[in-house]
Amino acid sequence: MSGGKQVLLAEPRSLCAGVRRAMAIIDLALEQHGAPIYVRKEIVHNHYVVRGFQQRGVVFVDSEQEVPEGAVCVFSAHGVSPQVRQNADARGLDVLDATCPLVAKVHQEARRFARDGRTLLLVGHADHEEVEGTFGHAPDRTIIIETVADAEALDLPPDAPVAYLTQTTLSVDETKDIIAVLRRRFTELRGPATDDICYASQNRQDGIRAVVDRCDLVLVVGSTNSSNSIRMVEVARRLGGRAELVPDVTHFDPAWLTGVSTVGVSAGASAPEVLVDELVERLASLGYADVAVHRVATEDVVFSPPARLTGVPDAPSPS
Repeated sequence: MSGGKQVLLAEPRSLCAGVRRAMAIIDLALEQHGAPIYVRKEIVHNHYVVRGFQQRGVVFVDSEQEVPEGAVCVFSAHGVSPQVRQNADARGLDVLDATCPLVAKVHQEARRFARDGRTLLLVGHADHEEVEGTFGHAPDRTIIIETVADAEALDLPPDAPVAYLTQTTLSVDETKDIIAVLRRRFTELRGPATDDICYASQNRQDGIRAVVDRCDLVLVVGSTNSSNSIRMVEVARRLGGRAELVPDVTHFDPAWLTGVSTVGVSAGASAPEVLVDELVERLASLGYADVAVHRVATEDVVFSPPARLTGVPDAPSPS
């Protein structure tokens, strides 16, 4: 490691295609309908993004039942259950669906496996909105698996017809151990045709893996309720690195820099680049002005907003 003070920026970082699409849906809705626009839950898990929309007249609610009848209601990027859609229809809400297409793919898989008569083993965090939404597509046939211990404790016969799906924002490391247990225990296990963990979560975790050995400290910009940001911190720590989650520059503690020559910086898929810029500026003011970039992948994925907002036909969903 060089003797100078350096910042090593991991790429890709910050906003993914699903988050950009969700934010664009609100922008277009405000432009076409005017405030207030109602959003069920946080559009994405980032406090800076949510505050910015609130200042523009967006009202965030915990339930579609709180939205005035007939009003414009946006479903967040994390997806919703069929019951939520039915509730919205019953209230005559003008629904704009910002569900990430990669989450929608998991919903399709859940319905398909349920139609095939399989018990769904949903790997994820039970209190996360994405898991709640996926669970709702086959609630009578779904068991949530949070840990390896949960997988070991499943009370199902070895030849039970089962299938697994995963929350898109988990880390590959934490899911592979759970899936290994499921494969060992069940002879009739099926899984998704392609990995459910989204490309952006994977790329950001790979970026952390690539820089952690070169850094004395890794800082991940992301909110405390951002699953993929938290996973990035966990990946760094699992590999022996020092790592901290930084919701924004006001949460940065200069004491972390004691004895540190190189600081790695990245950001979760719901954290805007402006928050990274502010952190990098703060680090520069403390002597870490030498900035290098380490790129592990190039992201060119684009998810378009619904045709009714853009006038452009929807692109086909990822298979």
